[in-house]
Amino acid sequence: MEKELKSVDYGLEKIFEGAQDFLPLLGTDYVEFYVGNAKQAAHYYKTAFGFQSFAYKGLETGSRDEVSYVVKQDKIKLVLTSPLNSKSPINDHIVKHGDGVKMIALWVEDAKRAFEETTKRGARAYMEPIVEKDEFGEVIRSGIHTYGDTIHLFVERKNYNGIFLPGFVSWESGYNPEPTGLKYIDHMVGNVGWGEMNTWVKWYEDVMGFENFLSFDDKQIHTEYSALMSKVMSNGNGRVKFPINEPAEGKKKSQIEEYLDFYEGPGVQHLALATDDIIETIKQLRSRGVEFLPPPPQSYYDDIPKRLGEHKHLLKEEIKDLQELSIMVDADEEGYLLQIFTKPVEDRPTLFYEIIQRMGARGFGAGNFKALFEAIEREQANRGTL
Repeated sequence: MEKELKSVDYGLEKIFEGAQDFLPLLGTDYVEFYVGNAKQAAHYYKTAFGFQSFAYKGLETGSRDEVSYVVKQDKIKLVLTSPLNSKSPINDHIVKHGDGVKMIALWVEDAKRAFEETTKRGARAYMEPIVEKDEFGEVIRSGIHTYGDTIHLFVERKNYNGIFLPGFVSWESGYNPEPTGLKYIDHMVGNVGWGEMNTWVKWYEDVMGFENFLSFDDKQIHTEYSALMSKVMSNGNGRVKFPINEPAEGKKKSQIEEYLDFYEGPGVQHLALATDDIIETIKQLRSRGVEFLPPPPQSYYDDIPKRLGEHKHLLKEEIKDLQELSIMVDADEEGYLLQIFTKPVEDRPTLFYEIIQRMGARGFGAGNFKALFEAIEREQANRGTL
């Protein structure tokens, strides 16, 4: 009898046995963006993506230099931070990169040990361990630099019972649109410059004990005009996955080159957010104004049974429903997955989001790369950047 495939949070299973254990990660704690107007950005993520008001830090709480709004949906926490004066170094990040990801905060049991283990292996220190306290307990945080201006923070909160972090208060709001079914961060993708991918792969292996468990070269990820190379890095228990992209030679400018030009350096290209019902989630997101890449051609959907192979009889979704919403399908030996990509959510063509539902598959949609690239190239052509 064929096994029934279910949507699974593979981030909660130890599926990458070979990685080292000197840096045990419990998961992604939060992702912090530096943005020009945090109040308005928070409203966008609530309205468009269904996040809820969660925590706040600003003038009313004694923060004189910066303001942060925290929005939450299931296990996903996004922190949107803006400067409150021209002297704040946050301005430098925004002027150079536009709105973008600054901090990827990783949840750990011991932030001091995480800092010691990574810095002795070659990481450049960003923040030595600090203890932050309030009436709800204490949080210990530390941090290291990774590609570009991106930071990995280590957050230890086992002795804390507050809403988020010391200095934050609960953000009470009368406006909280319904969630759209987003559950957790499946993976986060970084773009790095020419010839830098292997450098950062080795960095994640040596400094953080990650494993390279999937690789794609320009022979696999290409169209007539552009190409890229990608390697997927994962920590030991599979809860944190960081694909790393590098541009490759092509006839025209690839999406990675476009990103590097407009972001003005390496950075986080996209966050993949998981759902248990991608059809309902995408219906909700579209109705709220979220824009997605153009749909693949009819031939793509005609070929879905062939692409699924032995899993075609397990497909729970109707192909016509997937086509109507422009959702793509791919399969590996473990099952299948469903995915779709937004257009950039900033004025600069940099950061975007992937919505993904895993039905057993552990891959990243390699079978969709060509269709995805062609859709992105059509958008690049419209922008005059192909």
